[in-house]
Amino acid sequence: MDATAESLADQDALALAACVAAPDLAASIARWLGFLTSERRASSHTVDAYARDLRQFCIFLRDLTGDPPGIALFDSLTPADVRSFMARRRKDEVSSLSLRRILAGVRSFARFLEQEGLATCPAIFAARSPKTARSLPKPLGQSQARRIAASSDNEASHDEPWIAARDAAVMGLLYGAGLRISEALGISRRDAPVGARESIAVVGKGRKVRQVPVILPVRTMIEQYLKLCPHVLAPDELLFRGAKGGPLSPRLIQLQMERMRGALGLPSSATPHALRHSFATHLLSRGGDLRSIQELLGHASLSTTQIYTAVDSARLLDAYRSAHPRAV
Repeated sequence: MDATAESLADQDALALAACVAAPDLAASIARWLGFLTSERRASSHTVDAYARDLRQFCIFLRDLTGDPPGIALFDSLTPADVRSFMARRRKDEVSSLSLRRILAGVRSFARFLEQEGLATCPAIFAARSPKTARSLPKPLGQSQARRIAASSDNEASHDEPWIAARDAAVMGLLYGAGLRISEALGISRRDAPVGARESIAVVGKGRKVRQVPVILPVRTMIEQYLKLCPHVLAPDELLFRGAKGGPLSPRLIQLQMERMRGALGLPSSATPHALRHSFATHLLSRGGDLRSIQELLGHASLSTTQIYTAVDSARLLDAYRSAHPRAV
């Protein structure tokens, strides 16, 4: 376990031990958080969310029994106890989607206890996850996405041409390579896809690395940004910079997209992440292979990518209904 993981685990263990968990359980929670960070390579956001969720579960168990819960209590829980916890969280107006994440975090810890030989936690594994309505991604039309990704649409929004070029390059990566905004802003100067470099190694969720091709128009946008950027970019530093030379905040790209929505008359669903959805949907509509799109997007499961087939079918049906003379 690295120093960062140890520090995070120690902080959470102390907080839990002091407030809501018995020492044996708090120590196991500390090891689990360290395991998530160092072995599972979970993001800091995931680790923080799981720590908060497990803390809420421990608070519930303390209120249930009157004492800080220990490992033995995890092994003696009943399905009714777990359902009561979920009902309490729902009473606090926690959404079904958040409840699924909470249960996933508690199950992850229970699985860790099982692997450590400390508990089996049958009630936690038997609990049913809340059902959620799976909403479809909302991609932009091809002409809309091209206008956003084109540098000519950004130039009128800024006094400084290099900032316009920067935003165009980021938008180009989101639509032209299907990157998440965090992935685009995490590219180093050394790894910039310019010149003869036609692909880039992207660090995605779970710190998994994938190779993504970058088309010539996007590489040209990045080269234009580098040509105009007034800041010295060391090879090991981030490629995209804020106005004062620091790391570029995702919020600035989101604000730029909001400005462009107003200028172009686009719906509120036109967000930076919608460009990634558009990348996948437009590839699929042009005959792209689902497995290849999965690899390009960095999805761990093909089922996650398959949702774009439903998007494409819905768009075809809408076109049919609006254009076919016999449509009802």
